[in-house]
Amino acid sequence: MTSKSETGHAINVAHFNDLISFVKGYGSTYNPSNAALAISALETQELNANNSISAVNGAIAPYNTAVAAREVAFAPLSKLVTRVMNFLKASGVSQQVYDSVNTVARKIKGGRASAKITPTPTNGDNDTNTEVKQVSSSQMSYDSREENFAKFIQLLMAVPLYAPNEVELQTATLTSLSTNLKDKNDAVINAEVPLSNTRIARNVLLYTATTGLCDIALTVKNYVKAVFGATSPQYKQISKLKFTKAK
Repeated sequence: MTSKSETGHAINVAHFNDLISFVKGYGSTYNPSNAALAISALETQELNANNSISAVNGAIAPYNTAVAAREVAFAPLSKLVTRVMNFLKASGVSQQVYDSVNTVARKIKGGRASAKITPTPTNGDNDTNTEVKQVSSSQMSYDSREENFAKFIQLLMAVPLYAPNEVELQTATLTSLSTNLKDKNDAVINAEVPLSNTRIARNVLLYTATTGLCDIALTVKNYVKAVFGATSPQYKQISKLKFTKAK
């Protein structure tokens, strides 16, 4: 789905097309000495801008597909890890072994590896303004979850008592899942590169100072204002066309 920000770029180009149509209608009176404002130059700039937006839109589709596939692959992970931990607890391992594996399990599920610090009042028993700042230990990025899940499996493989009969809990199955998660995450990264590059190219064409589409459009407006006057119907035609620079 095209985002609002992506739509904004297309609106700039659409307004630029309108601008060209208006200045064409002025006939020979529109005769700028600045070659960058010539109608042929404006048409070339519009063509390049449209091509750049098409390139971005073409890169968005595979990226969105890869993102959706990754979300589907990672969605059951937390519940699966909880099931594995329940089996591990029931297998008879020591508390130390369980806690060691659970430290990584919490990271996969987005929990804390250690208990949250409780503020200790310093100005009396009823001090409600005390605040303890603590760096979050949550590691919920896809890269982190993928890495921690691989570590999780390695820990399980080192526990002789972890030998479930349930196929979906066996380390071989978990390893296959780990490979799939990595593949899905890599696919997103690989799809993001061309998307990022096409956006950079588009932004150069639309928003570069002086020579970009938006600044050229403003220069055309100033030229028309100079030729026809600020209160002229010609300038009023194009003054309403808005060109918004990306932030």
